[in-house]
Amino acid sequence: QVQLVESGGGLVQAGGSLRLSCAASGRTFSTYHMGWFRQAPGKEREFVGVISRKGASTYYADSVKGRFTISRDNAKNLVYLQMNSLKPEDTAVYYCAASSYGGLSETAPNYDYWGQGTQVTVSS
Repeated sequence: QVQLVESGGGLVQAGGSLRLSCAASGRTFSTYHMGWFRQAPGKEREFVGVISRKGASTYYADSVKGRFTISRDNAKNLVYLQMNSLKPEDTAVYYCAASSYGGLSETAPNYDYWGQGTQVTVSS
């Protein structure tokens, strides 16, 4: 069992930056790929990016590539989402999720555990 808690959301102006954190419980954190998803009002949950178990590989959605960066600290059971050059269309609830799937997946059903989400609002 893995419990995930996101933090760091808030209100930011367009062009600004935020860093989200996701704290995981349990001793098996390093055995999971960690992903970030987001969901805007009235829209389906959307893949943002994922980082491999040891942090060697990352994969991002085209909409955030070059602006967002995922990193992790397995010693502290933390994963981060650094968001730069934010746009109003980045406004959403952001979720972290843990996956035991074999590869880096952008598909939500391949994730086993989810956090409760943190709100990010980007004003124009």
